[in-house]
Amino acid sequence: MLEGTPGPGRVERAEPGPPRRGLWSWFPGAWVLRHYRPAWLKHDLFAGLALTAVLVPAGMGYAEAAGLPAVAGLYATVAPLLAYAIFGPSPVLVIGPDSALVALITAATLHQAANGDPSRVAALAALLAVCTGGLCVAAAAGRLGAITDLVSRPVRVGYLDGIALTVLVSQLAPLFGFSVKAEGLWQSLASFARGVLEGQARGEALAIGGGALAIIALSRWLWPKAPGSLVAVVLAGAAVAFFGLEGRLPVVGPLPRGLPLPSWPKAEVRDVGRLLVAAAGIALVAFTDTTVLSRALAGRGAHPDSNRELFGLGVANLAAGLFQGFPVSSSASRTPVALAAGSRTQLTGVVSALAVAALLLGSPGLVRYLPRTALAAVVIVASLAVMDVRSFAVFYRVRRSDLVLSMVAFFAVAALGVLRGIGVAVTLSLLDFVRRAWRPHDAVLGRSPGVKGYHDVERYPEARQVPGLLLFRWDAPLFFANASAFRARVLEAVERAEHPVRWVVLAAEPITDVDSTAAELLDALDGELLARGVKLAFAELKDPVADRLARYGLKKRIGSEFFFPTIGVAVKAFLEKHQVDWVDWEDARKE
Repeated sequence: MLEGTPGPGRVERAEPGPPRRGLWSWFPGAWVLRHYRPAWLKHDLFAGLALTAVLVPAGMGYAEAAGLPAVAGLYATVAPLLAYAIFGPSPVLVIGPDSALVALITAATLHQAANGDPSRVAALAALLAVCTGGLCVAAAAGRLGAITDLVSRPVRVGYLDGIALTVLVSQLAPLFGFSVKAEGLWQSLASFARGVLEGQARGEALAIGGGALAIIALSRWLWPKAPGSLVAVVLAGAAVAFFGLEGRLPVVGPLPRGLPLPSWPKAEVRDVGRLLVAAAGIALVAFTDTTVLSRALAGRGAHPDSNRELFGLGVANLAAGLFQGFPVSSSASRTPVALAAGSRTQLTGVVSALAVAALLLGSPGLVRYLPRTALAAVVIVASLAVMDVRSFAVFYRVRRSDLVLSMVAFFAVAALGVLRGIGVAVTLSLLDFVRRAWRPHDAVLGRSPGVKGYHDVERYPEARQVPGLLLFRWDAPLFFANASAFRARVLEAVERAEHPVRWVVLAAEPITDVDSTAAELLDALDGELLARGVKLAFAELKDPVADRLARYGLKKRIGSEFFFPTIGVAVKAFLEKHQVDWVDWEDARKE
């Protein structure tokens, strides 16, 4: 459960949300404003100001982690918050630069696309946000909200941990007061070690950064509702100013006054092609995080409509790109802050956006003495919060293959880099699905005394089988990859049966689909069984699958009378047709 979300016993009643269909469904924030209650105002105002205290340091920190000026993090905070407040379906979800994954993908992409030209970095970052937003909006229009199912939990845990570790290592050099140009975990680690050995580390930076780390970590542990990040960066800036360290340590310096006007990123058309793959990866992982968080908040009036959420995320990224920001995602660490502060509606995000804008318009010099080592501390603590080591132990205990998948995804990110690592992660998820469906579980069923229904004879050794009747269950769809294995296992079960088999009844409830390859094999299997004097029959076949078999012509060739609604009806039909020595335990109990 997310920190700050209502737990059991304190779940709040969800307020009526915007309609699911029609024009207002695309403008849920505007709908909320039309139905706004005055009693909510004080809660949203306080929550918005409390949220601002953590958004400012986090936004600047993730901008630095993405290889961009700190002010880009504030640009990527204001516009997306306002855009999501209008188009986002969740009343309390916080959108902004608060994803270690997105920051690292952005940094890796810009490093390659800019070709060492720092003047192009900001424009390419904005274009990357526009591409990400465009892909999200297009996917929402195509109703592809279920695309997050492409990444399984074990794979997602593995690559997120790999990325969190990569981000953490990339911030070690700034924490020690120097910078390196490196991409990936091993390069960053090697460059950091080389810099330390060459004497580039500064004790003042480590003292200030380490102090900031301690303050943030302690605040999260002892006072989770306190703005520890804000306190840490304010004290760090004060230390730099008091001891006159601005000439010895890298600092943010005064921010440009004002807000950028909306404009198309100043990049070349060919850059779009270079950024699309990275934008697709960002869109996938950002939407995955957003969907999970939105579902977790469903009890607070949020509507986990995946396509509406995808659209809101897309518009937020478009706004970030048009206002000189970079790709954004949902914030699993900032959203609980808003919840704990009493947020009721999207107005919380609007208040935060206006407060950040006021900082840029009125007091951009407040961050003049802010040391980059303090921002590195903010990102390091956030990266540690993302890491999920406990799940490895769960995977080991529950399913070893999930642990293998998770570790492969982890090392793929570490060894191949973020972009290739995500590609490996998605591929692993798809291959894992095919693997499980390729060699699924199957069972021969029998009747166990005292237990209703028919069950796996391996799990119920005392179960009895009707002589001459083989009840066979296949726990997966039948398709081209597993059709041959299905045939082999059926024939093997027939050979191993204690009594000569007359009927094979396929307990087909788990079979959700049959493709043309599997249908052809079923036809051939029916012929093989008939040659042995065995009849193939089906029980509990789902209606859509039965209709498909009818279109293939199988239902007519096998005989519609051999398609039974339940296993019990199939057993009764077999007993009526064949004289076998069989007394069911329920019949014996009645006597």
